[in-house]
Amino acid sequence: MSWKKAIIYGILIILCFLWILPIWPTVLVSLKSNLEFGVQKFWELPSQNAFWSNLVKAWNQAKLGRYFINSLLYGLIGAVGAIFIASLAAFSISRLNIKNSFSWFFLIWSGTIFPFQMYLIPLFKMYMSWGLYDTFLGMILFYIAICIPFCTFIFRNYFLTLPGEVLEAAKLDGCSNLKAYWKIFMPLSKPAIAVLLLFQFTWVWNDLMFGMVLTRSTEVRPIMVGLAQLQGFRAGSGTDIPSLMAGAFAASLPTIILFVFLQRYFIEGMKLSTAGE
Repeated sequence: MSWKKAIIYGILIILCFLWILPIWPTVLVSLKSNLEFGVQKFWELPSQNAFWSNLVKAWNQAKLGRYFINSLLYGLIGAVGAIFIASLAAFSISRLNIKNSFSWFFLIWSGTIFPFQMYLIPLFKMYMSWGLYDTFLGMILFYIAICIPFCTFIFRNYFLTLPGEVLEAAKLDGCSNLKAYWKIFMPLSKPAIAVLLLFQFTWVWNDLMFGMVLTRSTEVRPIMVGLAQLQGFRAGSGTDIPSLMAGAFAASLPTIILFVFLQRYFIEGMKLSTAGE
């Protein structure tokens, strides 16, 4: 092994350790009872496994089950909807001879230029006037819209890596633009789709700010708002930290599971999605 590879592997090992370091206390605390957590140092091993009782307590007290389902639907529908719309836009911009294609791309991409916090007040007022505040439809529409610019950016770059002769050959065989998009370009874009599905689902799943501002009821609020409520649920007597950690650990599982299923496409998609620049 050369010294360059040794340095790279050493850096990767250090980064992995730094990534795992904050996870270990979370798992360790979630295994303790609230009483044991109060008398032990946080790095000490628990005398018995209280994870399941902590998770049940968090699930019941903060109603995490409803929040969990909400975020699962928001993440899947929001990511899939954004991927579908963005892929159509990116295909038109990168492969069809439309006027001012880069201007259209920049118009869509400009949605990511400004901090998302700038949208809070106008979005809140618009939702209140349109009757979308605290509704499932309102949250779905928001998550689809907020994910479209990044998805368009990735798809545009990915489509530019595909040979131009692919579309020309499809047209010679009698394919329309729409049929070529659906039958040829989308099947070839599985790596990009995997990357976007993971990234956008994770972003929606981890959203707290918009979930708190645009909703107020348990039937609509996402999982991160539920965890925030669990943190202050026992504010008068002190937060049940082990239950909170158990809930947080359970809330992280969907994104981990999704990555495990999509990892075969993930690395390829990360490389090719930026190759068009």
